[in-house]
Amino acid sequence: MIIFPPKMVFEEYQRFKQWWLWMILIGTTLIPVYGLFQQVYLGIPFGNNPASDEGLVVFLLLMMAILALFAFSALRTRIDDTGIKMVFIPFKKKSVAWDQIEQLRVVNYGFVGGWGVRLWTSFGTVYNISGNKGLSIQLKNGKQFLIGTAKPDELQAYLQKHRSNFL
Repeated sequence: MIIFPPKMVFEEYQRFKQWWLWMILIGTTLIPVYGLFQQVYLGIPFGNNPASDEGLVVFLLLMMAILALFAFSALRTRIDDTGIKMVFIPFKKKSVAWDQIEQLRVVNYGFVGGWGVRLWTSFGTVYNISGNKGLSIQLKNGKQFLIGTAKPDELQAYLQKHRSNFL
């Protein structure tokens, strides 16, 4: 029986886990909930210049949609023998073959204006969920982008061991 060695793969799955972000999102969502309770159930106008019941419902639905967006957003990265694959759920899917890559670097990209998808930075488009470290990818066609990582040391070790010709 022939035993093949396992494929060398780096995988990472990130979600929004910042406690303070969830406190802000949930707290903001509770405002129209309380407003509707006070205004519809108790019959007391909510605030000095109360919104209509319909306005509070629209605000609640908007806040629930934003909350759901953050709850279901994720950044999935996979690096294997074929190349680099990144999915920023629900926004972007990107795949790059090794022969398209000029250079890879694990970098501290600092502050790029928040998390999510950031355009027109010095690293090209940045896809990040948290932190300030990521994989900077320079393509042979001159384009560049960055994928955030919560495992910079593990990613660096993987690249040095398996893809040192790109570092």
